[in-house]
Amino acid sequence: MNTPSLYPRLVQARIAEALADTPVVLVAGPRQAGKTTLVRQMAEQGMRYLTLDDELTLLSAREDPVGMIRSLDCAVIDEIQRAPQLLLAIKKSVDEDRRPGRFLLTGSANLMALPTVADSLAGRMETLTLLPLSQSEMHGSTANWIEASFDGRLLKADTPMVGESMVDAVLRGGYPEAIARESARRRTVWARQYINSIIQRDVQDIANVDKLDQLPRFLHALAQISGQMCNYTQLGGQVGLDGKTAARYTGIFEQMYLLRRVEVWSRNRLNRVVKTPKLHFIDSGLLATLTDLSATEVRQDRSRFGNVLETFVYGELLKHAITAEGDYRLLYYRDADKFEVDVVIESAAGQLVGVEVKSSATVKDSDLRGLKKLSSIAGDRFKLGVLLYDGNETMPLGDGLWAVPLSSLWGR
Repeated sequence: MNTPSLYPRLVQARIAEALADTPVVLVAGPRQAGKTTLVRQMAEQGMRYLTLDDELTLLSAREDPVGMIRSLDCAVIDEIQRAPQLLLAIKKSVDEDRRPGRFLLTGSANLMALPTVADSLAGRMETLTLLPLSQSEMHGSTANWIEASFDGRLLKADTPMVGESMVDAVLRGGYPEAIARESARRRTVWARQYINSIIQRDVQDIANVDKLDQLPRFLHALAQISGQMCNYTQLGGQVGLDGKTAARYTGIFEQMYLLRRVEVWSRNRLNRVVKTPKLHFIDSGLLATLTDLSATEVRQDRSRFGNVLETFVYGELLKHAITAEGDYRLLYYRDADKFEVDVVIESAAGQLVGVEVKSSATVKDSDLRGLKKLSSIAGDRFKLGVLLYDGNETMPLGDGLWAVPLSSLWGR
């Protein structure tokens, strides 16, 4: 296996394209996902490298942003969310000199959600997302599962992964530092320190939070409902927060790329807004740490593994959506009769691929009820229904439905 810094990142070609015709390129994603390693590899010769994790550099950026930017011709600036005032200075500099590729930025928070930033660099900056490593990147596959599915092709894994090896991959997640550690115990130590670090340090860069001590308990409460619909009043009540504060804190974790709110699919797009979103953590390894799920427990009892596996699949599909040529949205389906589909992938043209996730090796007819219902409602828009399961065989199940191994997600 490669050392963490040497995995090929599938978004790299997109970043190179953006640098060739856009003055400012921002690579955004969670801390420790590999942003710094990637931008330092990609930085052109002569580009100065600055990190706002350095206290002196941060002080300069906050006290004299215009002076700092004026002194730079082309630069890489790491962790830009720590001094968002730099972005206005960058805008001024870029308006005077529109050469492409002048500034390559990284950020561990979604800067577009910060009110001062949203319109300051409109038309001047392209944002690309780098999440933790995908299984495709770890296994050296460049095929895109989503694009293949919309083309009617089902990928096949070179080395199918089932049973304990699949459980290990799910519990390990994709953070480079975590997967570099040999034992589950050492990965858990890393993950706990990571969570503490971002709560103690990074939250304050993007939000004013009075009671930081509530955030770890709230994050653990969120972890218990990953993959489920979220009632903020109920959730906040578990840790002594009102519903409004619970929704705000969830938004902060979303801004930091720890989790995502997933809208429900309906034929009428206006209806989506009023339906309850699901919450999904982005990294299954981090979720496993937050819920104290171990391989030993999974061997004895798989009842809690299903939610973490669904998060794993959601995270893999999200990474495919980010690196796909086309524009795809990840949604879910649930109706009043409790028919559900775990992930509904929608193309820009409104076509759908439904994905149901199953943690066992056996497939029953009842596992298909959600996909069949979605197919009947979506009609011609429904391209394919896939039941991802812990097995080796790709099997047709009639009416555009297939049972497909989980490891097809990083197939060719």
